[in-house]
Amino acid sequence: MTVVQTPPPPLPVRDRSATRALSPMLTRLAEERATGVLEREHGTLYLAEGRVVHAVSPLAPGIDVLLTAHGTLAAAAWQRAAARTGGPLRAAELLLESGALPAGALELCHLDALYDAGYFTLAPSSTPGRFRYDNAPRVGPLPSVPVVALERETLRRRLMLHRLWPDPAADSAPLIRADPAHPAATAPVTPRQRAVLDRVDGIRTATAIARNLGRQAFHTLVDVRRLAAAGQIAPLAPAATEPAPPPPPPVTDPDIALLKRLRDALEAL
Repeated sequence: MTVVQTPPPPLPVRDRSATRALSPMLTRLAEERATGVLEREHGTLYLAEGRVVHAVSPLAPGIDVLLTAHGTLAAAAWQRAAARTGGPLRAAELLLESGALPAGALELCHLDALYDAGYFTLAPSSTPGRFRYDNAPRVGPLPSVPVVALERETLRRRLMLHRLWPDPAADSAPLIRADPAHPAATAPVTPRQRAVLDRVDGIRTATAIARNLGRQAFHTLVDVRRLAAAGQIAPLAPAATEPAPPPPPPVTDPDIALLKRLRDALEAL
């Protein structure tokens, strides 16, 4: 009888990219249960006792946009709450305390905005972050998030976008549609993707489209990457640099050449 020697299965390899800290400073602040504001190149995280209670980024619509864009809350109601408080987080808490919104809906919207802005805030940066200790952030009635949970979700989102379409250029550049004669231009799309396509005009970026639609910016990036992978949209190429004007032709007339030498000599005096 012949015995088949089956090699043992390989030992599992730990995926370091899925567990490494995105910001060593943020990890340290979480360990010391710090309270304050961490400012990074693409956004800001508000920490209370080492937990993330709020996040804002110019690349992500805020909780006010997410609440008012689709009729969950009247814009006037948000404006009244914001006028009585010192920021969007306090305005949301006031709406919760007054019963203007169901608790579950507001908490879900708050977390959506936090993870959305947190994703951009923790993006690779060319400048160091700055932390300011401040007692203003606090753990309030709205849910807060452990730092490790925010980092884990950010890494998951990065990997998801990479698998959909590995070129990140469409995330930040103005977007253009495919040539109408191209087969991809008439391919079927989902209603969500159609809403994105309808706003692609060569000027808007993915995050501008998200703000216009009142949607989370990351969810819009998912649609954009899928449309890019299908060949239906593409980032607008940067304008080519205009060539320098050609040098003037050499002077061949002897009289003009003499006048030029005399002018140069007078200027040198």
